[in-house]
Amino acid sequence: MSRPKILLSRAIAPEVVAHLAQHFEVQSNPQDVQWTRAELIARLQGQDGLLDTGTQRIDADLLAACPQLKIVANLSVGFNNFDVPAMVAAGVQGTNAPDVLTETTADFGFALLMATARRICESEHYLRAGKWQSWSHDLFAGAEVHGTTLGILGMGRIGQAIARRGAHGFGMKVIYHNRSQLTPELEAECKARYVDKQELLRSADHLVLVLPYTAQSHHAVGAAELALMKPTATLINIARGGIVDDAALARALRARTIAAAGLDVFEGEPSLHPDLLEVPNVVLTPHIASATGPTRRAMAQLAADNLQAFFAGEGALTPVNTPDAAAARVRAAL
Repeated sequence: MSRPKILLSRAIAPEVVAHLAQHFEVQSNPQDVQWTRAELIARLQGQDGLLDTGTQRIDADLLAACPQLKIVANLSVGFNNFDVPAMVAAGVQGTNAPDVLTETTADFGFALLMATARRICESEHYLRAGKWQSWSHDLFAGAEVHGTTLGILGMGRIGQAIARRGAHGFGMKVIYHNRSQLTPELEAECKARYVDKQELLRSADHLVLVLPYTAQSHHAVGAAELALMKPTATLINIARGGIVDDAALARALRARTIAAAGLDVFEGEPSLHPDLLEVPNVVLTPHIASATGPTRRAMAQLAADNLQAFFAGEGALTPVNTPDAAAARVRAAL
């Protein structure tokens, strides 16, 4: 029996590519070119599986154009690039890469919070521009972190990891809002208290967004929500672009409705709202919260393991949907 054919939409760790090549016919992308949708569809012809970074939209039109496709394995924890109902209808399995990036992403989230609160990037730009001529008691005076109130919107694995860092490492009072309240045991572990969204916005000194992007969470933080926040508060988004109304945030930063923001994700990335480049009180990073060598390799390896388990007839390790038709097509070929 011929080996399944797998397309890699972007360059990934060479050792993971080598591992995949032991089990599949692999078409890789060593130049790391960002293909257009038309180019992706053309390259997917005759392919059984796709390993994607979570950036290519997988919807009914693409699936109809690629009838041999059986599985798409994201190496990201997010899967808002999947039209899940369309994938179920087409009998195509989707998988993501949870857990392996939790602690690394939480580390970055807290680093971004501290850089934002303490005005690290703003002060570095000032120094590099040769503007530092003398010391003053209020030179780039920022916000306290220790002992303040940490608000978390979205309390999954990453939110809980951030809560633990704030509560146990910095003595912060942790409040959170989520679709469902954590168990008492998890709340105790995180030293976190459940509040409604309005109280979260009004009370947080530092608000961290860690919720998945869905139609329901689109612009979950917009002009009305920003108006509820303290003028001394910071907003940190390490979740997904589109959860924050970036245009409204830029206006709030310019008007000092809130003190500062730290953003790792943006609407329409890699493009971002131009007004965000014009305000000094924002820290901007290019979607790198999970970007350590070991974590990115682990994410790619989990995506590869999902492909291997699926085509071995064992079922995907971390499925986001359960299309029986896709599994049946694989079992029939075994």
